[in-house]
Amino acid sequence: MIAATPIRRAAVNSAESKRSGRRRILALTLAATLSAGLLSACGSSGSGGGSAGSITLYSGQHEQTTQSLVAAFEQQSGIKVNVRYDDEDTFTDEIVAEEAHPVADVFYTENSPALEYLQNKNLLAAVTPATLATTPGKYDSPQGDWVGVSARVSVLIYNPSMISASQLPTTALGLADPKYKGELAFAAGETDFQPVVTSVAKTYGQAAAVSWLNGIKANAGSHVYPDNETIADEVNRGAVAFGVVNQYYWYRMQAELGASNMHSKIAYFAPQDPGYVLDVSGAGILKSSKNQPAAQKFLAFLVSKQGQEIIAHSDSFEYPIDDGVQTAAPETPFAQLQPNPITIPDLGDGSTAISLLQKAGLL
Repeated sequence: MIAATPIRRAAVNSAESKRSGRRRILALTLAATLSAGLLSACGSSGSGGGSAGSITLYSGQHEQTTQSLVAAFEQQSGIKVNVRYDDEDTFTDEIVAEEAHPVADVFYTENSPALEYLQNKNLLAAVTPATLATTPGKYDSPQGDWVGVSARVSVLIYNPSMISASQLPTTALGLADPKYKGELAFAAGETDFQPVVTSVAKTYGQAAAVSWLNGIKANAGSHVYPDNETIADEVNRGAVAFGVVNQYYWYRMQAELGASNMHSKIAYFAPQDPGYVLDVSGAGILKSSKNQPAAQKFLAFLVSKQGQEIIAHSDSFEYPIDDGVQTAAPETPFAQLQPNPITIPDLGDGSTAISLLQKAGLL
């Protein structure tokens, strides 16, 4: 994979495969591949994958979120959405490789760097101004080529039987303190972790960021996991004291396991600390799509009141971007979050984080 492309997550373990939002069952993979091939064959040469009354969606988002939104959109619009699921970084590579014979019409991601990467390669179409105006502009592409849909924030998940809240680090740099050796877990290969790395580098410089990565690598030891689901599971069962995840993984786990089976809690970094990062999930339309009107309608739906309410009441536990829509779950209100004020352009395409992770021997 080229250096500027967001990294591919490591293979998931058996515990993670039980998580409905990260299914990687072989049958589904084969079915998705076959579906993509048939759609490509049926479309005209150089066209998007869907017919005039349908669109093909590449979704790197969690299936719970995507399925709820797609079902409601199809019912409202009458437009069929053919969905393929995979990691957003895998799809980023595919979209670039498929440029001459495009398949996707819309790309829906968990994080902004994948969309920024495609935007920098001039592969995304401009989003309708009315759609961009629906939600706060700071969560959209600065060039107007993709729209922010939902958000999540990085937190610490910890097991109170192993470490108290008062013993947790309050800063990202504190994660590298040798006193946490053997107690820390993180997912170096997660695209969700890239923004934290970029945020640390933006604040303290790249040399300091590499030193920090070496420190947390030493502290984690064998607890460098492939993904946030594994971190949440391992902390909850007492295999490791604490870890870095996005907040919604804890809420999803609580919904799946039930309150009586929760042995972990979450804590926030200090306000505006580089470890306290708001990640934006977004969607963009491929410039090669021949179904632009239908694709634009889908993006408009994602940020509409109906779409945002679906996100707010779904079991994905992400924050809707619309500041007038509140989550149904008892999470810290979106307006009360105090993340590091790093911007979408500052987070970039993920290449800085990838380079630093490679220097630290974590990729």
